[in-house]
Amino acid sequence: MILCMPLYQEIMQKEDYVKAGRIAGEVREIVRKTDWTGKSVYDICEWVEGEIIKRGAKCAFPVNASINEIAAHYTAEPDDPITIKDTDLVKIDLGAQINGYIADTAVTVCYDAAFDRLVDTAETALGSAMSMIKTGVNASDVGREIEATIKQMGFKPIANLSGHSLEQYTIHAGRTIPNIWSVGGFSLSGDSAYACEPFVTTSDGGGFVRNGKIKNIFALNSRKKTKNADADELLDYIWEEFNMLPFALRWLTKKWETQKARELLEHLVRKKAVQAYPILVEVTEKRVAQAEHTFIPQDDGVLVTTTGN
Repeated sequence: MILCMPLYQEIMQKEDYVKAGRIAGEVREIVRKTDWTGKSVYDICEWVEGEIIKRGAKCAFPVNASINEIAAHYTAEPDDPITIKDTDLVKIDLGAQINGYIADTAVTVCYDAAFDRLVDTAETALGSAMSMIKTGVNASDVGREIEATIKQMGFKPIANLSGHSLEQYTIHAGRTIPNIWSVGGFSLSGDSAYACEPFVTTSDGGGFVRNGKIKNIFALNSRKKTKNADADELLDYIWEEFNMLPFALRWLTKKWETQKARELLEHLVRKKAVQAYPILVEVTEKRVAQAEHTFIPQDDGVLVTTTGN
């Protein structure tokens, strides 16, 4: 049987999404069951990224290990000294990619029993969202379900964080899966992959995040040369290794000494060739939990690629 090219590409694309999802889900479940107390965030990020690579995928972005009131976007610096305490709540957000097709998933590990229900609420909201998804469902209705579930359990959704559509080598591809009800929205398509990621904070939290001062996740903005030979060499390296996907300073130290890599990266940021992403912090500095799956809508339900089964 000869497949026409568009159909063949669609089949291969779906297979890559599914394979990336299986790998990401397997690694997430190991993360969930591991006691990270006393481990550094550097060790966590390096270990998780190594497990993704060991299973035959590439990392879609640097592993996020965001602690307590930091909702997202903290990844380890080279030799990062921060260690996990037995009172911490840690959101570990990881991504795998096959040929640029991405699986994005997250789990919150909690070592303070006072916040177990916060973590359970994020997982329950994610499960409720997945149970209603099929082709044609409106994304705003998914947000309504997430918000209602979180509030029924006595907590508050983070209103200005959301899930997102995925495309090849693009994590945030323009469509939003909200965590609250919103006007408008769009119909979920069976031709697209999406990430759904409820973020939950305490009832007395602000329910929003703000940008923090730390910026240690980066992505390419432009391949335009800067007229600095060393910086342009790094620019080419970023494109060849990561395409338009996010990366970390840690990932550059295999080729450049840490301080040199940092200097060149700062030069590229100043030239706007590279974008730096700030950490996201709950506005009242209350703790935040997260859960996340990648999924593809189907006519009769949903294919969750990151189940980990």
